[in-house]
Amino acid sequence: MDTILYKLDSFEGPLDLLLTLIQKNKVNICDIPIVDITAQYMEAIDGIEEADLDNTSEFLVMAAHLLYIKSKMLLPKNEADEDEEDPREELARRLIEYQQFKEASKELRKSEFSTKYMVFREAEKIDFPIPEYSINHEVDELVEAFNSIFQRQLRKAKPEKRAFSQIVGREKVSVDDMVEKICKALRRGRRIQFEALFKPEDSKPEMIATFLAVLEMIKLNRLYANYDENTRDFILSASNEGR
Repeated sequence: MDTILYKLDSFEGPLDLLLTLIQKNKVNICDIPIVDITAQYMEAIDGIEEADLDNTSEFLVMAAHLLYIKSKMLLPKNEADEDEEDPREELARRLIEYQQFKEASKELRKSEFSTKYMVFREAEKIDFPIPEYSINHEVDELVEAFNSIFQRQLRKAKPEKRAFSQIVGREKVSVDDMVEKICKALRRGRRIQFEALFKPEDSKPEMIATFLAVLEMIKLNRLYANYDENTRDFILSASNEGR
């Protein structure tokens, strides 16, 4: 058996010492040679009573546990004892769990040193004022924009299953639900394109209810619709009253 040259103050605890002994002997954690490991462990903690360590009792408790496992392994087994758990299994589970935490802490320590000398600037709040828009548009222009989107959606949509129309019935979509949908979209961003309100998977009733919701919100001064020449689409923004 090799001479043990370890110092106890270099280990975080008894599991750390045991894991080092197992790695040094190149043995499987799940098949610990308990006699040899116990002897090496006892040699490593020899004189621990005089050592000035905060966790001295932990090393002594582990020593007692190893001696207990060793005695269990050396005792002859009866037929009734064949189904008993290997006395090393519980210790092996603790060692595997400790090893996993130890490896995880090494990875976290790498991240700690990688950002140790970095200085991060706090995020600044930038206000983007909504530009003044003085052009008034007729409702017909918004209707025309909706009709253009509606026709494109129809061309992309899958053919309807008319054979089941009498069984399934018509889909009911609430305009109030669509108002809430528009409000949520505006909370995520202060402005939104008119066309972005309509998704490819939207049904006809959903599209119509969404359009009616836009008209209702404009009527109640909760929404502004400004035409953007670049996108060739209306840009919707919440009015001050609607916020």
